[in-house]
Amino acid sequence: MTTNSGAVSNRGQSSDSVRQHNLTTVLRLVHLNRKILRSQLTAITGLNRSTVLALISELEELGLVVESESQGSSGVGRPSLMVAPNENVVAFSVNPEIDATTVSVVTLSGQVIDRRRKLMGSHPSPEDAIRVSAEVISEMRKAFRPGTQIAGVGVSVPGQVRTSDGVIRYAPQLGWVESAFATALSQETGLNVFLGNDASLGCLAEARFGTAKNVNDLVFLFAGSGGIGGGVVSNGMTVGGAAGYAGELGHMKVSSSGRLDYSGLPGTLESLVRREDLLDFFKLYVATDEELAAEIRSSESSRAKRLIHDQLDSLAEGLSNLVNIFNPEVIVLAGFLTSLFEFDPDYLLSQVKKGSLAAAAERVVIRNGALGADLLVLGAAELPFDALISSPSSYSLKSA
Repeated sequence: MTTNSGAVSNRGQSSDSVRQHNLTTVLRLVHLNRKILRSQLTAITGLNRSTVLALISELEELGLVVESESQGSSGVGRPSLMVAPNENVVAFSVNPEIDATTVSVVTLSGQVIDRRRKLMGSHPSPEDAIRVSAEVISEMRKAFRPGTQIAGVGVSVPGQVRTSDGVIRYAPQLGWVESAFATALSQETGLNVFLGNDASLGCLAEARFGTAKNVNDLVFLFAGSGGIGGGVVSNGMTVGGAAGYAGELGHMKVSSSGRLDYSGLPGTLESLVRREDLLDFFKLYVATDEELAAEIRSSESSRAKRLIHDQLDSLAEGLSNLVNIFNPEVIVLAGFLTSLFEFDPDYLLSQVKKGSLAAAAERVVIRNGALGADLLVLGAAELPFDALISSPSSYSLKSA
């Protein structure tokens, strides 16, 4: 069964005074596993069957879970019932980019049921992104089926976010500074709005639902239009830092080059491993990661291969540093980094091994992320879902 990096323990408690804790524990297990047998909930939490039954019944009354008969069960006696998240509970995900804003709808069971990308002028202002997001959310709400309940809006930001009040401190690629994005979007939509750094949310999504599921020690590296960021999970706990700004892995220095990254720092991983360099070379001025990957796979140009191997060398330098510092079990690559890795995985692995301490590198595995285009969508949706799961009986869901 899946656990949640940095979350409440799966062990329940039987005292009436901690009923809320137990409701959270059960709902979190249902959400993370998408569906789970009632008997498995009893075994994992350590609670007795009658207590688990009462908790599930309360969550059903709250409209958060549904029970059904399990399929394909065998053996003597009545089969255990399957518990699943209620599909009528949803959250919005918002991803502002330099040329577009994408709004998606995700169910509590992790299904992306709608996605709309609105192209915008180059480097839109926060106000533009807020206006477009609110308009798309309003359109989507009109299409919801009766009974839909909204947990809120999660926003993945390519920059530094102060999560305590939803302020974007600095998003260099977007050119945004000290934007009270969450408050403004909440006023426009009437919904609870939560913000997070895009790479940190990607790490969360891969750790909960992707290729790093059940991995206790991992490093996640994500590269997109806003540069390179990442996240670290150590002994099952997400490393957040004193003020929540940990994970800016793209700003580690890997070269004496004077080339600047988006935050103005020279010789960093972000300054040398750049999506824009590849797009410029292939003359793909507006392209998805999938389109860029197809171009890289099909290219026979020796100049293209040199450019890609130069980026792989810089990526390996950064990954070697991370192996030596964190000794992860798994490194997960996402965004356009997956294209680089797929181009020559043996070369990247060999270069990482060369720059790493032998003991730290002997067990490390490098994987591409498993969530693809849903990575940031699922990660952002976890923000309102986490708020709901933390207080299931008192959280205020909004009707469509």
